[in-house]
Amino acid sequence: MNPILYFGIGALATFIGAIPLGTVNLSVINTTLQQDARNAMKIALAAGVAEILLTFFALHCSAAFTKFIDMHQWIQISIALILMMAGALLFFKKQKTTETTAKRRLSSKFGTGFFLGLLNPPVVIYWILAIGYIDMNATSLNMHSPLAILFVFFAGVYVGKVFTLYLYSKLSNVIKHRVQNIAQRINKIMGVLLLGIGVLQLGKVFIS
Repeated sequence: MNPILYFGIGALATFIGAIPLGTVNLSVINTTLQQDARNAMKIALAAGVAEILLTFFALHCSAAFTKFIDMHQWIQISIALILMMAGALLFFKKQKTTETTAKRRLSSKFGTGFFLGLLNPPVVIYWILAIGYIDMNATSLNMHSPLAILFVFFAGVYVGKVFTLYLYSKLSNVIKHRVQNIAQRINKIMGVLLLGIGVLQLGKVFIS
């Protein structure tokens, strides 16, 4: 078991999950523009800790969830269809101009990053699906994996989250007048990815 592999899987999975614009990303962008990158990185560092906690919870639930899915083919088909529908919705979604809660200034940037990162149920769902996929298709990853492997994986999760938010901070000056445009493009890219994953999952169910 190559530790670098688990680190890479953790970082890559987190990067993919953290790309779509959410409250943490927007908070990092806004803090960079209104204050500075140093304060924005405080949010990023705390959000990385929250991501580890959510991933740990998802890892704890994923084994039972994966076994249940394996026993019921209709659930596998339903997941594939849901992924395809979610992809289609994202691809055709029109971005609306709204004020975001990321503009609210809180005294503690660490607290902002931690709570915005922790209070994010879709991330748990993403990680349950992602860990289940990794365990079934890539490499063994569950609560029974060696402690060293789990540590390396969670380190990858942390680095992936902080690195993604760091990129948002760096690019914020470029995108400050184009956030809605970029959100639309990201939605389309994620839509295509979800559609592709859904089609592959559906094909896998009928071929196996």
